[in-house]
Amino acid sequence: MRGRDPAEAHRVSTSLELLFDLCFVVAVAQAAAQLHHALAEGHLAVGLVGYAMVFFAIWWAWMNFTWFASAYDPDDVPYRLLTLLQMAGVLVLAAGVPAGLTHYDFTVITIGYVIMRIALVGQWLRAAAEHPAGRSASVRYAIGVSLVQAGWIARLWLPGAAGLAGFAVLVLAEIAVPIWAEYRGQPTPWHPRHVADRYGAFIIIVLGEVVLATLAAVQLSLSQQIAAGQVLLVAGGGLLLVFSLWWIYVTGAEVQLTNLRTALVWGYGHYVCFAAVAALGAGLEVAIDTLDHHGHLSERAAAASVAVPVAVFMIVLAALHQVAHTGATGHPTLIAVGVITVSLVTLSAPVLGLGFAVLLTGVAVAATLAANLTLTAQRARRPGLR
Repeated sequence: MRGRDPAEAHRVSTSLELLFDLCFVVAVAQAAAQLHHALAEGHLAVGLVGYAMVFFAIWWAWMNFTWFASAYDPDDVPYRLLTLLQMAGVLVLAAGVPAGLTHYDFTVITIGYVIMRIALVGQWLRAAAEHPAGRSASVRYAIGVSLVQAGWIARLWLPGAAGLAGFAVLVLAEIAVPIWAEYRGQPTPWHPRHVADRYGAFIIIVLGEVVLATLAAVQLSLSQQIAAGQVLLVAGGGLLLVFSLWWIYVTGAEVQLTNLRTALVWGYGHYVCFAAVAALGAGLEVAIDTLDHHGHLSERAAAASVAVPVAVFMIVLAALHQVAHTGATGHPTLIAVGVITVSLVTLSAPVLGLGFAVLLTGVAVAATLAANLTLTAQRARRPGLR
């Protein structure tokens, strides 16, 4: 196991990495489904807090594997077997998502999470033994990750509010490990374009939740006559949002991770982007429930469950574009206009109708994308344009 060349040409996701991602499709689907149920029942605070906690476990395990594989990927038998163990941990974690999100019972999630993380410790120890140039950082990763996993196990015995406080402390500890390891040791040879490609793969995973919600809308409109026209408008808005959000994201795929600080901010900031997109899928299903009179939310609240994740995604991604100096689809004024438009549409949902409000949300995002693309093209032709 030697460090890969950070400047290696044509470095994209491997077949094993894509197979690994497949397990996370299940975990993300479980998290979005449970958020949908919580929102539909009107349990906003409980649902959002539980979702944020569960999604962190999913995203952090995926992200750590991704950055490790970008630096070290011999693709031999030991590497594949340890990856298989991590995949098993993902499935255990996914099985525990319902209990974690609804009852804050993180026992099964913790077991799955620790399985994944200990398997990664094995990878770091192997890198420390076989790649002397990166040994200091690898050893720090192995020590840091191991200590935090002991903390996760101990947290299971903390009651109520103490357990939530312990969760927050351990999240900070997890985030601190890469900072400590990379700054104090020899930085790992991660590949900027490979990392960007892997993040692009994960945005497809979370967008899949929006596609599933859109499919649910179409199926409902075909099987029932209740508000069929409104449901089809939700489906149209959902499809437009999927395509527009994907286009917004991939336009900035050529990120410039020129230093460790930029890479950490860009990498960590995607937690909010990914969580928001998966939550959008839950929001669309909440809108469908409201139209079908199965939910407990008003039309305005249901429209907000769609609009808020969209606005959060646009704002955070624009900030990340600025951090990574992509120069793409992130003009602050246009983003602000898009977010304000989406907010106004949400407030007007009782007048416009929920289905039309969701469709207009999609139109507003598409218009924001088009305006940004036009401005970017004009800047390319006239570099002095501001």
